[in-house]
Amino acid sequence: MIHRPVAGVLRRGAVAGVVAGLVVGAAASADATSRTASGPASGSASGSTSRTALGDPVVSGATVNSGHDVIVGITHDVSFPVTVTGSDDSGLLYADVDLKGPHGGFYTTDTQCESATACTMVFTVNAHPAPGSDDPVDLANAHAGTWSVDALVDAQDGDSVYAPNVGSFSLKRAARLTVNAAPEPVAKGHWITVTGKLVRANWDTYRYAGYAGRAVQLQFRPKGSSTYTTVATATTSSTGTLSTKVKAVRDGYWRWNFAGSTTTGPAKAAGDYVDVRP
Repeated sequence: MIHRPVAGVLRRGAVAGVVAGLVVGAAASADATSRTASGPASGSASGSTSRTALGDPVVSGATVNSGHDVIVGITHDVSFPVTVTGSDDSGLLYADVDLKGPHGGFYTTDTQCESATACTMVFTVNAHPAPGSDDPVDLANAHAGTWSVDALVDAQDGDSVYAPNVGSFSLKRAARLTVNAAPEPVAKGHWITVTGKLVRANWDTYRYAGYAGRAVQLQFRPKGSSTYTTVATATTSSTGTLSTKVKAVRDGYWRWNFAGSTTTGPAKAAGDYVDVRP
């Protein structure tokens, strides 16, 4: 799947159209690559330095969404900043950034640098069609996972450098959790059944669907306390449902807590209060 440039912003010098934006980007990257002595290693939010000949710009890293995962549901657009940092004797002028994800996931935009050492741009992604529209959306389920950041940076003196894999981040599907603890009230020492369901955004169908086979923590917070403690772990069914039994000891709140996965964000259920009687 090839994505349109974010927010309709095309690369400098490109004519209108998606293909033009991609072709110009490829040409610019290829040209810059021929001038790059070495590229940075991938995998971290702040990749290895990319440097050309003495006096040319240096790209030292890229930070996406202030170091946090980008988590997208099925209802709202999600915007997040990408800041490319570096240096040059004349100061940085312009940055052109590509975000590349699994199975052809792609976004691109560019910006003027706000300082001699930093260039920040905002990307917007969505996984929902506009009301009454048949336009394709930006994301499919296959795009969830680890994304890389490529940057082409121009300096004030006209020099430029291409830095592939200068950063990385996780783009994840949003998750939700429910909980119900029963019976309530309950006699002390009797069993409580705690149920719930873990669902996550399906970017292909624009719905939330059960997330199967995931370990989820059952947590308890006593009345008067602000701290939850994990008391058990359960695995979701083929439809995302959860169920376990615990003994009633004292008044308090029960919730399910999902830590997240490589493709899906974390989720916590709101606590369900159970009154335990002597």
